[in-house]
Amino acid sequence: MDYNDAEQQVSQIQTQAQDVMQRLQAVAQKLPQNVPDATSARELAMDLREIAIGFKQQQQQMMFILQQMGQHIQELEKAVDTHPNSPVQTRGWGGMSNNLGGGGFMGTLTTGLGLGAGMAVGEDLVGDLFNLF
Repeated sequence: MDYNDAEQQVSQIQTQAQDVMQRLQAVAQKLPQNVPDATSARELAMDLREIAIGFKQQQQQMMFILQQMGQHIQELEKAVDTHPNSPVQTRGWGGMSNNLGGGGFMGTLTTGLGLGAGMAVGEDLVGDLFNLF
């Protein structure tokens, strides 16, 4: 997989995660109108909250794995770049400093799923579901 493919995959994962969270939120907002029994509606809202929390945890774990992969790629590139007679040219997957953000594959990751809008949506949804009733 080359750099552009990796960037596209991370972007696609972020878009899918946001879509799932928005759908959960839409279902949660329909509960009070469609479930006449307040107790049943509250139980369903709490079930949706548990699903949202599980999804948020999955996103965090996926982000951790992707960050670890990106850091490993960055370390490999540094090792190749410092080799006196390097047989290959690196592609710039680790094109950033050690802080969060910037360019390269690591920058895409840190501004993507875990540290970007996807996690904020997840936190908002969990809070909204908890306070629904």
